[in-house]
Amino acid sequence: MPQHRLVLVRHAEAANGPDDVNRPLTDRGAQHAAAIGAWLDKAGSVPDRVLVSPARRARQTWELAGARLLPGRQPMVDERIYDNTVEALLEAIRETPEDVRTLAVVGHNPSVGALAGVLDDGQGSPAARGEIGAGFRTGGVAVFVLETPFTAIGPDSATLSDFAVPGD
Repeated sequence: MPQHRLVLVRHAEAANGPDDVNRPLTDRGAQHAAAIGAWLDKAGSVPDRVLVSPARRARQTWELAGARLLPGRQPMVDERIYDNTVEALLEAIRETPEDVRTLAVVGHNPSVGALAGVLDDGQGSPAARGEIGAGFRTGGVAVFVLETPFTAIGPDSATLSDFAVPGD
């Protein structure tokens, strides 16, 4: 079975807003978001499908990251990503069709960081694991390799291959 790749992205740095869902990216966050796209391209982790939180900062992060990667292709906005629980993220990921090879999820902490910890089978990059263990920073990107389809994703089922905070 061909490998699948899961890319977890924590939205870039956000400013204050009238309410949580409408918080925009800062200028620095916008720069980091654009750098995420360049990093994904260079790393060979361009997604076939993107799930994004409806929060403004998450949508803006992907708009800037994906502008050159997937021009004209819109991400799938999924309320479960904004729910900010590991269970909600897993539920959304498990609905990914078999033909998708690389899935990106653009969301929030604590769920993105917690999911990275839950999925990690301990066989991947010690450096990446150390970075995530220190805190899944805003604008952070974790790449996991799965030997199973997305429908079977669960605890200890993915190998962490890389982690970066592009633009730093």
